[in-house]
Amino acid sequence: MKTNTHVKKGDEVTVISGNHKGKSGKVLSINTAKNQVIVEGVRKMKKAVKPTQQGEEGGIQELDGPIHISNVKKA
Repeated sequence: MKTNTHVKKGDEVTVISGNHKGKSGKVLSINTAKNQVIVEGVRKMKKAVKPTQQGEEGGIQELDGPIHISNVKKA
């Protein structure tokens, strides 16, 4: 079942509450089941990654973390 949200993938949004208030960026993805969005450049998280056999190096990778959809508005 698909639910309607006030933002879509690719929209420019601004964070209106929380620790990242005032930051803005483009919506990369939306998780309607958890009511979360991932905004480019907001809520950076670090994740440890193991090396793989395909030659990719391991290390610490920076990813964009999810924000609740109620904390963003269209810019």
